[in-house]
This record gives sequence, C-alpha cells and structure tokens, in this order.
Amino acid sequence: MSQPAPALIWFREDLRLADNPAVHAAVKGGRPVVCLFILDEETPGVRPHGGASKWWLDKSLKALEADIGALGGRLTIRRGAAETVIGEVVRESGAGAVYWNRRYSEAERVQDTRIKEALKQQGLEAESFNGRLLMEPWALKTGSGGYYRVFTPFWKALRAAYQPAPALPCPKSLKGPTIKSLTVEALGLHPTRPDWSVGLAEHWTPGEAGASARLAHFLDGPIDTYSEHRNLPGDEDSTSGLSPHLRFGEISPAQVWRAVMAGIEAGRITEASAMVFLSEIAWREFSYVLLYHHPDLATDNYNKDFRHMPWRASQKALEAWQTGQTGYPIVDAGMRQLWHTGWMHNRVRMIVASFLTKHLMIHWRDGEDWFWDTLVDADPAANPASWQWTAGSGADAAPYFRVFNPIAQGEKFDADGAYVRRWCPELGALPDKHLHSPWLADKAVLAKAGIELGKTYPKPIVNHDEGRKRALAAYDVLKEKRSAA
Repeated sequence: MSQPAPALIWFREDLRLADNPAVHAAVKGGRPVVCLFILDEETPGVRPHGGASKWWLDKSLKALEADIGALGGRLTIRRGAAETVIGEVVRESGAGAVYWNRRYSEAERVQDTRIKEALKQQGLEAESFNGRLLMEPWALKTGSGGYYRVFTPFWKALRAAYQPAPALPCPKSLKGPTIKSLTVEALGLHPTRPDWSVGLAEHWTPGEAGASARLAHFLDGPIDTYSEHRNLPGDEDSTSGLSPHLRFGEISPAQVWRAVMAGIEAGRITEASAMVFLSEIAWREFSYVLLYHHPDLATDNYNKDFRHMPWRASQKALEAWQTGQTGYPIVDAGMRQLWHTGWMHNRVRMIVASFLTKHLMIHWRDGEDWFWDTLVDADPAANPASWQWTAGSGADAAPYFRVFNPIAQGEKFDADGAYVRRWCPELGALPDKHLHSPWLADKAVLAKAGIELGKTYPKPIVNHDEGRKRALAAYDVLKEKRSAA
C-alpha cells in the first residue's frame, strides 16, 4: 500500500505548533508533512520586515525549527517569491495538499488567492484558515451592515459575539520527506556590522515556549493590577509583553482569550482588570478591520481631510526624536528604550507619537516607518492604525486635535521618575520636581545634578506652548480647508 502524498504546511505569521489550524489540518490522518517557511522579499506590495522584526524572526524560526525537529520533522527554509517557491516545493516533495493561515494586507491576500487557484488547477487541495485573529475582519457588522469605525462599539460587539473554538493540540509527529533547505543563518536576518541587538537579547525570548512562559507569568499576578498599572512605564510588570509573540503568531489571540477567561472562571483573575487587558487584544483586532477595509492604512490618511494638513519637513528634528535627544525626558526615555529593547511602553508610544506629529508637526508616516524598523512587535495593522489615531487622521481619533503635554504626562505616569532615570541616566540626580522639565531648574540645581543643558543633556528642541499653538493652528487650517471643500 503506497504512502499518501505529503501535506505542505506553509508557515508565515503563525510560528507555533499548538492551536494552529493549518498544522492541525495537515497532520490529520497521519499523513507525512513538509514544514515550509519562505522569506519573500520579492513580491510587490508585500511589506518587508524592519530590522528589529528580522532579529525576532531569526530567533523565532530557530525555535520553531527545534520544535519541529523534536517531533521528527524538519523546517524547510527557502527565499524568493512565494508563488514560485510553493510550486518548486510541491514538485520536489510530491505534496498533494497545501495549508496555511491567512494574512490580511491587500498584496498578501491577492498573492494567496493566486497561489490557491494555481494549486487547485493542478489538482491539489489548498486551504487557508484563521490562525491569527479572534474573528475575521469581515465578520462583525454594524446594524447597517457596514464595518465598525469606532472602537468601543466594536469591542462591545466582539465580546458579545466571540466564542473561542476548542483549542487545537500540538501534533505528535511531523515526519515527512526531506528536501533541500537553506539554514536560518543564510537568510541574514541577524544584524551585523554592527550587531545592535544586544539589548533585544537581554529582554526577549522569541518562540512558542517564550510566548507561553510570558503569558503564564502575566496571568500569575500582574493581570490583576493591569487596569491600574498599565499606564506606568516604570513598572516592568505593568503589561503582558505579548505583543511581539502575537505579531509572529507564536501564540494565538484565542489562546490568550481562553487562558484569561479560564482564570476568571476559576477565581484566579480579577474580571474587571482582565477585561481591560482583553480590550487591548481587541484593539489589535480592530486594527485589522481597518487594514482590511483600508489597504493603504500605512501610507495614506484614513481621514482624507488630512491631505490638507500642513506637515513640516525637518530632518534635524526627526533625527533628534529618533535618537532620544529632544530635551523632553519622557520622550527621550521612550525613544531610547525603543532603540535598546525593540519595544516601548504603550503609554509612552502615545506620548512620543503625539510629540512628533503635533509638537514637531512631522508627518505620522515618518514615525510609523521608524517604528516599523525598530519595533520587534511592528504589526502591519496595529502600527499604522495607532499612529494615525494619535496623529488625529485615524479611526475613532476623537478629539483629533488633542495634544499630549509631555511634561504633564511624565509627571502623571512617571511620578517617581523611575522610567526616565533608567533610560536617561544623565538626569538621574535631578530632584523629582525638575525631572520632567529640567530646563526650568535653576543653575544651582542643575550644577548639583551634574547637568549642563545643551551639553550633557539637550535643551528642548521646541517650546511646549509654542509647539501646541502651532499644532492647533495647523488643525484650524485643516478645518478651514474641510469647510471650503
């Protein structure tokens, strides 16, 4: 009796074995399997990974490779246009079916449709699944039949409608034919000349096991204070740290949801705080709804009125922001944390994004591009949706003319200065009173703290009041243009 044709599992943004619908479909019936990852940097419109994401992908692929190997299989790694590579691997392996989990950018959906049609024309089975979201971005409808444009009613509808499917087990075997493969190292994902990733390695453990451990730690206490502490960047346990694991699919949002709800039902987790946390998972879902219906979310204004926004172009100001040299401690601390760890606390993300787009009047695309390159959790939906929300051009950005005061934000959310002192150590000796506005301290206080503004720490690159007034004037121009249209 001949062995059945192998099933090909095409891993993309779902680098896990448990609760993976594509993996589950492939191993049903005991068929041999071929596990495949393709680094596709050739297909037009598919956004390449940024530098920090490449670092994470390198480590995540190595973890997945080890996990597959432990089950008797092998991760086949190729590079090239996915449509071409899939055809090659099908021929080399003799695969009779190809399974993958869906992606949601327009170029990826178009590519997947072409691949699925080509495979079916060859008589192969080709099937895709939802392994990335709680619900597909087209699933929830408003009363009028459209998609949700405001987050709060979306979150309410999601809570009412979502019922997680039963968890899918990790496969027991992934044995299959061996075909030629690149090594992970050959993809060149790890940075060299220079290797700037030391700080990332200190903070993260990419891979499915790392994701599970981080979730377990968060549910073992920190989640109960999430609603009170999530805005405090100095509290390292104030957030889950799951965002990069979700980004690369090392854990599914359904796994997170099930674990949280099980903790609530067992009385181990405080429901009110847990729901605040799950609402952040829902913001990611909402972002994918926006991306699905607005494929140009990363390049064009969701609110088309913002085409009239009088943005400024200042490379000097942009570089000061990027390098954490703006003279505003909470902003600089955030940008330095980002560079060192590949991540930034969410409250601080809002502060630095507001500062760039409003105090400096620099286009949100410049900030979104920088985050895309430097964040380990640079998500194709959440990154542009969040930038547009802060800039005022996005969905549910009310009031769109809100300008975060970086001084007041620092004093409120980093009252003891732990966050600023960690990432801006040159300010460490300043009293709390002056920590978030060192330019207001007198010379004696600065001298005692060993600070010389303009030398050991920069002077503010823009006056807060003047920056705020300039931003509000720009929004007035926007309103006038909209009224005249």
